[in-house]
Amino acid sequence: MTTTRERIITSTEPVFDEHGFAGIGVDRLTEAAGVSSRTLYKHMGSKTGLIAAVLDARRERFRRGFAVSTVDELFDALADWVRSEGARGCLFLRALGEDGRDVPEVERAVSEYRDLLRRVLSSIVEQETGAADELLAEQLLVAFEGATSAASYRGPRAVEAARSVARSLLVART
Repeated sequence: MTTTRERIITSTEPVFDEHGFAGIGVDRLTEAAGVSSRTLYKHMGSKTGLIAAVLDARRERFRRGFAVSTVDELFDALADWVRSEGARGCLFLRALGEDGRDVPEVERAVSEYRDLLRRVLSSIVEQETGAADELLAEQLLVAFEGATSAASYRGPRAVEAARSVARSLLVART
């Protein structure tokens, strides 16, 4: 059974994803959630609380969807993500870039996503090469983030190009 809080988070995430964070008013968010502003504030505390909760929920979906151990699985998961979630770039980076740099709740949510992504990539490097390699993990991060961004205007080709780059990086290390 879905709680009111979960329903608010689920129904407002697409609004933030499509229209951004700073320019969306509470009236548009309550309309999307089908609740009053009083109910929204009761369950979320504030618009900032809602933004952080949306980012936390997205990070959890990312964690489940990116439980991968190889580069191919990583880019398969990204291709699936782009198909199911859309390709508008990284929601975490957009949240931080719009107005989140001085908002502790947003900074925390973005930091937790970044830590998760780094753990996933470091684990892939160790699985694929047999050893930790911070530079290679960083290079995979750049390929992954580049694909996430470029998919917004290049479509699935961006994911496949990043997969190719990542494979080349791995071959160069082994």
